[in-house]
Amino acid sequence: MDRTERFYRIELLIKSRGGVSFEALQAELEVSRATLKRDLQYLRDRMDAPIVYDRYDNVYRFGDGAGAGSSATATTHELPGVWFNEAEIHALLTMHQLIAGLDAGGVLGRHLQPLLDKLHGMLGTSEGESRELLRRVRVISPARRPVPSQWFERVGSALLKRERLEMLYFTRARRSESQREVSPQRLTYYRNTWYLDAWCHRSEGLRRFALDAVRSVRVLPARAKDVALKTVQAELDGGYGIFSGKALQTATLRFTPEAAQWVAAEEWHPQQSLRWLDDGHLEMKLPFTDPTELAMDLLRHGPQVQVLAPAGLAKLVAQQARETAALYA
Repeated sequence: MDRTERFYRIELLIKSRGGVSFEALQAELEVSRATLKRDLQYLRDRMDAPIVYDRYDNVYRFGDGAGAGSSATATTHELPGVWFNEAEIHALLTMHQLIAGLDAGGVLGRHLQPLLDKLHGMLGTSEGESRELLRRVRVISPARRPVPSQWFERVGSALLKRERLEMLYFTRARRSESQREVSPQRLTYYRNTWYLDAWCHRSEGLRRFALDAVRSVRVLPARAKDVALKTVQAELDGGYGIFSGKALQTATLRFTPEAAQWVAAEEWHPQQSLRWLDDGHLEMKLPFTDPTELAMDLLRHGPQVQVLAPAGLAKLVAQQARETAALYA
C-alpha cells in the first residue's frame, strides 16, 4: 500500500468508526509506528485534516479544531479527489508557469493560487525551494497584447453564464470605435492574444473580436444567443490563422530542402497536406480565406519558400517582398 492509499484508508477508517486507536490504524495499514506518525502529521500539516487525539477514549478522530484532549464534535473533511506523485506535481507546477505566461492581468493565476499552494504542500518543499523550482521554467511570449483583467473577467463570466455583452470596440484597420451587442460563444488564445468568438447582433453573424481592442464591456440582462460550436468552428476555423470566412482557397507552397527540415514538423493548419518531392523540397497545401496572415508567415521564410498557387497569393507575397527590399535599397 503506497502513501496515497494509506491517506485515504486513514480517512475512511476515522470516518466510518468515528474514532480509531493508534494500534488499530497500525494493524489496518500494516506499517511501522514511525510511518504512521509521519502520515498523521502530514495529513494535519499539509492536507489540513482536523485529526485530533482524544485521550479520554484513546482514539484519533476528526474534530472541530478544539484541539487534542477535548470532546470535539465530528466535522466534515474530504481529501482532494485527485492525488499526484512528485513527478506529476513537478509537471503541474511547470504548467502553472505556462498559465502565468498566458494569463490576462493575472486573472487565472489569482484564482489558481490556492491550488498552487496545495501542490507545494503536497511536494513538501520549502518556500525557497518552491521559488527555485518556478525559476527553472521560462515562458516567452513575444508581442503579447495584454487584456485588462476586468474586461477578461466580465467576458469569461458572461461566456459561462450565457449572458450578452455590450462592448465598445476599436477596429484598428478603420481606426474607429463602434458599439456592439454580442452573444459570446468561445474564447480563443492565439499567438499571445485573446480573442472572443461571438454572435454580433448588429451584423447578424459570427465575428471574432480581439479582447485587447475592447474599450469597455457591460454585461446585459438578456440571455445570449446560442450557436452550435460545430457552426462556430465551421465558420471561424476553416481558414489559415485568425482570419475567418467561408470563401476557402487552397495555397500550394514549396519549401527548400533546408527549410523543409523544420516545416515538416510544424502544423500550420489541421487540414494541411505535406508531400516530399524527389529533389528534397517539401510541398504543403493548406486552406485559407484572407491572405494577410499567411503572407506574413511566408515572408518570414524569405527565399526558402515559393507560392505555387493561387496566383493572387503569389502576387501579394512578391509585392510585399519587393516593397520590403525597396526600404533597404
